[in-house]
Amino acid sequence: MFTLSEENYLKAIYHLQTISRKGISTNSIAKKLKTKASSVTDMIKKLADKKVLVYKKYQGVTLTDLGNQIATGVIRKHRLWEVFLVDKLNFSWDEVHDVAEQLEHIKSPKLINELDAFLGFPKTDPHGDPIPDKDGEFQKIEKRLLSTIEPSQLGVCIGVKDSSSEFLKYLDKYQISLGQQIKVISKEPFDDSLTILIHDKEITISQKIANNIYIQS
Repeated sequence: MFTLSEENYLKAIYHLQTISRKGISTNSIAKKLKTKASSVTDMIKKLADKKVLVYKKYQGVTLTDLGNQIATGVIRKHRLWEVFLVDKLNFSWDEVHDVAEQLEHIKSPKLINELDAFLGFPKTDPHGDPIPDKDGEFQKIEKRLLSTIEPSQLGVCIGVKDSSSEFLKYLDKYQISLGQQIKVISKEPFDDSLTILIHDKEITISQKIANNIYIQS
């Protein structure tokens, strides 16, 4: 059995591994979890003793197969609960993350498998992120950032890179949601801001916003 804190560490390391093929540094983990590097060092020793990660000096941390299994299990629970909260309890997509952070640590495999079946085996969560199956496998989703789309091209919003409540509320303000068609009208050479067409209205968004919206074109 693993504690809530241990599971959070494994999940954080897993996410960091998806954007870096190298070992993960203690400073990167500390930044991700908003904690002290000394606390990370202590936890790494505990998790190494439990055979869920390997630490090599100057090379960083990597998860073992068991570590990956536990991390994807937590991610699976988190994303299924987000689907449940949005689809069945009428939460908005900017409200679910913190609640799912608590629910993801429930230990009952039967509950999660039944939840998955009850929801119709969803492939993605309300933010467009893939939900791993019970074996920890993810469905590959082809996507690109809105910022990479050239003028006159169309795309459909399928996810967000930033799932913070502040960013999601911004998207709600302009009615940008999953499944919404977006057309790039023009790109400003000076700052790479975009003028886009959505709901038959032209709006201008910054490069920062465009760098956080995933689309399929």
